[in-house]
Parts: sequence; C-alpha cells; structure tokens
Amino acid sequence: MSTIKADTVTASTTDGDVTIQGNGTGTVAIGDNTAITGTLSSTSTATLSGLAYPSDGGLWTGRNLIINSEMKVSQRGTSFAPLTNDIYSLDRWQYYTAGAGVITGSQATDTPNGNFKNSLKADVTTADASVAAGDLSTFLQKIEGLDCSALGWGTAQAKSITVSFWVKSPKTGTHSIALRNSAQDRSYVAEYTIDSADTWEQQSITVAGDTSGTWLTTNGVGLQWNVLLMAGTTFTTTAGSWGAGNYYGSGNQVNCLDSTSNDFYFTGVQLEVGSAATPFEHEMYGTTLQKCLRYYQKPVNWWAQSDGSTATAFKIFHSFPVTMRAAPTVGTTGTPACVKMNANAAGPTTISVVPTANVSGFNSASYTTMATGGGSAAATNTPYSGTNGFTADAEL
Repeated sequence: MSTIKADTVTASTTDGDVTIQGNGTGTVAIGDNTAITGTLSSTSTATLSGLAYPSDGGLWTGRNLIINSEMKVSQRGTSFAPLTNDIYSLDRWQYYTAGAGVITGSQATDTPNGNFKNSLKADVTTADASVAAGDLSTFLQKIEGLDCSALGWGTAQAKSITVSFWVKSPKTGTHSIALRNSAQDRSYVAEYTIDSADTWEQQSITVAGDTSGTWLTTNGVGLQWNVLLMAGTTFTTTAGSWGAGNYYGSGNQVNCLDSTSNDFYFTGVQLEVGSAATPFEHEMYGTTLQKCLRYYQKPVNWWAQSDGSTATAFKIFHSFPVTMRAAPTVGTTGTPACVKMNANAAGPTTISVVPTANVSGFNSASYTTMATGGGSAAATNTPYSGTNGFTADAEL
C-alpha cells in the first residue's frame, strides 16, 4: 500500500479535476482508514463513515424551507375539533376547507418509523361523499419570502426544488400537492400515487422553478406548499406544469373525506433546492421552536405598571424572545396571573383591552384596561409581575 503525504493536492490539468482512485474494491481510505465510498461529485451523495452526506452527518444544515416539518411544535394545543377554514393547528400549519366535510386536526404519535415522533392527523368527522365544484380540504404552509429569495423564481435563473414527505392515506390511487405564489395566480400541481391504504409511504417530487409570475422575496408570502385531501373542479387542473390560476390539485385526486372512517397523516416534509431529495434533516426541538416564534407566540412572563388614576389602567411591558415577522395581532387566552411586586398582593386578572405591539414586544405607549384582583385601586406607578394571558400572532 502506498502512502501520499501532502498539504495540498492540486490538479495537473487545465480542467481542474482531481481524481483519487481506490483499489479494486472501489474504496478510498483517509486518515485513520475511514472509508469514503462512491464517486464524489457536485451532484452525488457520498458516504463517509457510514453516513450519507449531506445530511445524515449534519452537514449543510438549513436546507429545508419548511418549518416544523416533523410536527413537533404545537403552541396552540394538540387537538382542534373542528378544524375550520383558515385556522392554524400545529405551528406553521394552516388548513383551508369549503363544503360539507369536517375534520378534527391533531398532533399524532402515529409515525412512519422510530426517527419521527409526531405527525399531523386529519380525522374525518363529517364526510363529504359528493364533492361540489367549490369544495376543498387542504393543509398548507406559507413560506416567508425572505427565505425564498435564493430560489430566483419569476426570473430566468429560477432553480428547481424537490419536495419529499411521508404520508399515510386512507385511499389508494392519485393524490396531489401544489405550489402557489402569494397572489394565487401561479400554480404548479403535482401528482403522487398511494399504493397501499393506511400505510406510511415516502414521496419525492421535483419541480422546475417558475420563470414567470410574481414571487415575493419580502416578509410576505414567498411560496405556499399544499397537500390535498379533496378538491372540486374549481380548484383542480392538469398536473405537471406551471400555469396561471388558483389550483390545489389535479382532476385525478381521490376524495379522502368520503367516509368518517378516514384518517389522513403526514410528516417529515422537506422542501429544498435541487433536483433530488437528500436525507431528511432532523432538527433540534429548540431550533424549530425559535423559528415558530417568529410567527406566533404566547408571552409567558410580562410586567405591568399602574396608572394610579383608576383601578384598571395599566401599561404592559414584554420583550419577545424572537423578533416577529411583522407587528403581531395581540389576543388573550386563559386567565392571566398578576402580582403586585412590592406587596405580593393580587393584581389584574382580566384583560379588557389588549396592548399594542411591535416586532420586538408590547408597546407601552398607551394604557390597557385590566381589572384588579380584590377590587382595590392601583397606586401610582405600582409594578406588577404577570404570567400568561396573551397571544401574539404574526402568521402569514
């Protein structure tokens, strides 16, 4: 066996190619005899120490444009009955529906293998066996334009993308996914086939980038990905090419809402640049949660300062742990707990007027109406510490 020792290996030809040839087994050993197998090129996947690159070994992270692709984060709850139109269930996953069909959405533990913990489940509770033209049932994720700029869609430099995902459908046959722009006037519908009902199957679909249309690269909707359960003719078109229009599936789509016995699951969604699916990029829970907080969060700890002129006027302060996509809509949830910091006495328990907010936190410019515990008047500039009670929504 020969040994080459060098700091740098330089190509001796003008084409710049460097070839390292192994022995008859096709294996090249480096360092401590770690084997590199396969042909290394810009378009192939190499195996190093038994790990398929780029992703099994953690290299090239951040390829997946889908957030919460493993369905692990669910700040709003774990079950949504019924899941109505335009509502979010698990973080970043929205649902569109029209027609008689009704589902319950939930965070399920039925998964394709031991590498996944959760899936998003649609349990049909009211069937829609006769699909009208305007009927629809689809899950979707809207991807922020700032994360889509490298795609170059709408230009001559548009890049291809590959979507891979796991799905468990109650129906065999043709199913659909769709890619759509923010104006909903550019759509690409792709078909995939389910071979065995109620069985996890992995799908992979490559789509050439759209060189036409308007594709935002701002903090608006850059790209929308849909997985379809059912659609009427208003929302279907021929699969396999980009076109003008607002479409979610093909005319060959099966009806996954035709029986209350039907359950539809999906997880492990990966949307990446390139013409081939790479191994799924599993992400740490904390990393996924931080991404989700840009779009929705429930402020846990905040503090308030009393006006002093009335028993119910307070300024509320809170800094978001993550800068939100846009100034959020602030809502209320549950019962806030608030304590007077200098006396450990009961504070506000009811929020009558929510505070305004910017991308960084609650805006303290105006007073918020809150009812104090015990009914006692608040002293001027009295500080209160609070927990829970608010939501901040900056979803696309």
